[in-house]
Amino acid sequence: MSRTVIVTGASGLVGSAAIDSFLNAGWEVIAVSRRRPEIISQRPFTHLQIDLQDAEACRRAFESLPQVTHVFYAAVYEKPGLIAGWQDPEQMTTNLTMIRNVIEPLARSGGLRHVTVLQGTKAYGVHLHPIRIPARERQPRDDHPNSYWFQEDYIRETAARCGFGWTIFRPTIVVGPNVGVAMNTVPVIGVYAAVCRAEGKPFGYPGHISYPREAVDVRLIGDAGVWTAENPQSWNEHFNLTNGEVFSWRDLWPSLAEFLGVEPGPDHPVRLADYLPSRARLWDEIVKRHGLRPLTMAQILGESHYSADARFGYGLKTPPPPAFVSTVKIKQAGFPQVYDTEACVKHWLEVLMERKIIPPRPSHGACAQTNSATSRSTD
Repeated sequence: MSRTVIVTGASGLVGSAAIDSFLNAGWEVIAVSRRRPEIISQRPFTHLQIDLQDAEACRRAFESLPQVTHVFYAAVYEKPGLIAGWQDPEQMTTNLTMIRNVIEPLARSGGLRHVTVLQGTKAYGVHLHPIRIPARERQPRDDHPNSYWFQEDYIRETAARCGFGWTIFRPTIVVGPNVGVAMNTVPVIGVYAAVCRAEGKPFGYPGHISYPREAVDVRLIGDAGVWTAENPQSWNEHFNLTNGEVFSWRDLWPSLAEFLGVEPGPDHPVRLADYLPSRARLWDEIVKRHGLRPLTMAQILGESHYSADARFGYGLKTPPPPAFVSTVKIKQAGFPQVYDTEACVKHWLEVLMERKIIPPRPSHGACAQTNSATSRSTD
């Protein structure tokens, strides 16, 4: 039986991981994105450069792919500034248009069997109000305007009409290696550490407060995508996704400083959405000094410095309400995978070093020089 999956948003944080997971499981993969995905696997895949907002381009491309049996939909449209767009009607309509432009021509081919769609904890209203602890998939829909509901209602209706299954994943904070995306804290940490080192400043926690959170590694999301695609008994369900533990960014900070080879320091609240762009020229110098890829700071950060400020509690005086989800449902359904969050963050920072996106760890001598410079500057 043919097993061909289209992965949309393929160059993004989750999409590229899904490509790896499906390739490693022996699937044929067609990746759809503006940029060619950078993946870990050495296995071949097909890349299509398509604007998902262009209905006619999507129709021509996808109607010519009758072999496609599955879709892993990881594309998302986010307006600049990120957070304000979450309640923007135009953004919601655009996200609905994009998924419709993908599914309609594929559904007409008659070969489509399953579609996976991503949501998140905003499905529980975490960005609007306190949520039930833990948030469970069986709870009634939180009634507020949301791109998720536009897409889910469309998928449910189309699946019932055309006879394919669906799965909706709700990951928490996603951890991975991708740059230029909307919500990936890992490259923000790597860039901030490099700037601190270049300026001879300690690597202090940039938020005002810290509090327990849940995260999920992109590899887990990709593997969950393969699992549900291959197990029809999991179809037509929602599943929360986490690494299986809680963590706090502040408690990770000393370990990350040691891993990155930078001088740890006391908390130093700073709005990264302002601070990092103001160091854009310094970043260009860092790139030349270390022979890194010729990427600007903006190309690396995308919109992720905005989400990093929120995750680090910048500007907060008290912790926000807890926002934990249960993953009992997916484990009972047969997907028990878990990850160590601290190890995940370090793993993906290492990948960014290997890809020459952030500087390598300094030698012991270089560390000593940086530490001396820091001591002199604070005398």
